[in-house]
Amino acid sequence: MNRKHSYILPTIIAAAIALGVFVGGKLHFNDSPEKLFTTNSKKDKLNRLIDYIDYEYVDEINTDSIVDVTVNNILEKLDPHSVYIPKREMDEVSENMKGDFVGIGITFYSYKDTISVIRTVDDGPSFLKGILPGDRILVADNDTLFGRGFGSDRIVEKLKGKKGSYVQLTVYRRSEDRTFKVTIKRDVVPIKSVESYFMMTPTMGYIKVNRFAESTFKEFKVALKELRKKGAEKLTLDLRDNPGGYLGIAEQMADEFLEDGKLILFTKNKKGKIENIYATDKGSFEDKPIYVLINERSASASEIIAGALQDNDVGTIVGRRSFGKGLVQREMELGDGSAVRLTVSRYYTPTGRSIQRAYENGNKDYYKKFTDRYHNGELVSVDSIKVADSLKFTTPKGRVVYGGGGIIPDVFVPIGTNEEEAVESMDSYGWLSYFIFEHLDADRQRYDDFTQNEFIRDFKVDDILFDRFVDYLMNRGLKMNFYDFEDQLKLYLKAALAEQLFGANVHAKIKSTSDAMLKKVLDLDRPMIKQAEADKIETNN
Repeated sequence: MNRKHSYILPTIIAAAIALGVFVGGKLHFNDSPEKLFTTNSKKDKLNRLIDYIDYEYVDEINTDSIVDVTVNNILEKLDPHSVYIPKREMDEVSENMKGDFVGIGITFYSYKDTISVIRTVDDGPSFLKGILPGDRILVADNDTLFGRGFGSDRIVEKLKGKKGSYVQLTVYRRSEDRTFKVTIKRDVVPIKSVESYFMMTPTMGYIKVNRFAESTFKEFKVALKELRKKGAEKLTLDLRDNPGGYLGIAEQMADEFLEDGKLILFTKNKKGKIENIYATDKGSFEDKPIYVLINERSASASEIIAGALQDNDVGTIVGRRSFGKGLVQREMELGDGSAVRLTVSRYYTPTGRSIQRAYENGNKDYYKKFTDRYHNGELVSVDSIKVADSLKFTTPKGRVVYGGGGIIPDVFVPIGTNEEEAVESMDSYGWLSYFIFEHLDADRQRYDDFTQNEFIRDFKVDDILFDRFVDYLMNRGLKMNFYDFEDQLKLYLKAALAEQLFGANVHAKIKSTSDAMLKKVLDLDRPMIKQAEADKIETNN
């Protein structure tokens, strides 16, 4: 099969990145609030216009919506990453960046108009009350939760609440054909940003980080400690599809790999003030092999880590050119429950390069330039990446690196063909997990005797289950030659089963065996293993 450029929903991907990319810095204005917000003619003009519309305009108008539009129009004139967060979205945004919320501790599908539990959070409120995968939640207190018109947002609203508050659930357990009531005490439930971790080899650990929230570094340290106990002396840090988050968290993570005194990054604001951020002596994984995986959707905080390591000649960056976002935002409240994330500085990697892509032609052009990567060949061949000599920088060991639009990896791994990417996207679209949920729902007990290790080692997806999955996809209008990808799809079905039976770590471990970037890491690591063995023999002699 000839390799083709991939065009898998680039516009949707760009829109998702537009919403998700964020580097939050703990920066402070020198001016006092009184000086910043004193009355002037520009502010008076906006205030008067809104008042005139509110009190004099012939029709009733929701001036709140006018204000929202005005704020968004102003921010669009600045840069692509200064954004407005309406009041209605603040709770969700805050929870996502904080890394936890208060609820009952389940993951669920709205399956056939009913809440169906996929898994309970280990040691969470529902787990401790005996809620099982496959249970249907019918009623919360006196509110019916099944039937048409119940979106996920409305369901979550009914199940969330204040810490320590109680909710009485009416639950149907299909495996026992019975309905029962259970009262659950709401508690803090983590939103994991360390998505998975496991041992790739006896000495190579793997950690996948999906964003940089307040809890991310703590989660990372726990994962790293567990991997070290299992023998990890090398690490693969997976930052693919990671849109970023808090600047300080990225600094802490980079510090784990850099020696005391090494520059991590520096920032510069509109007044030219420079703030340098250096590594400390707290790093627990210095002088050890580190591979960082990035792709075209790795942005901001992800790029800070990749750039800091690359510019200090530490580790190996593997994958494809990152998104290219080198602006730092500060979140500021607007007094009515809404907020704005305003760009307040630029950040630079240790060699002095800015990896921010140009945005002078507006937001539409900015994101079009991103989706153009899917068409101009740079995701298939590193030679298609256009770089300017004026943006050339040199690391301490003499390696040439480039600014002006993302981190170019040390080792390039091309994107797959259209069909390969379609297979890969089945996870993100939910087809695999929905199909597996229905499969388990019909007869979950058949897997009761498998331990986690036995499942990884011994379980194989048979032809019957595979053919059912093909029928499932074809009935939903997906057309491709599925049998060309039979081995990979069977592996993904096994991984999806493992996720619902055992959790994200087992899912990731199984799926990793077909991952092109992880295969590349193992290829790169083999010469290092041989060299280490040779050095050991020489030392013993």
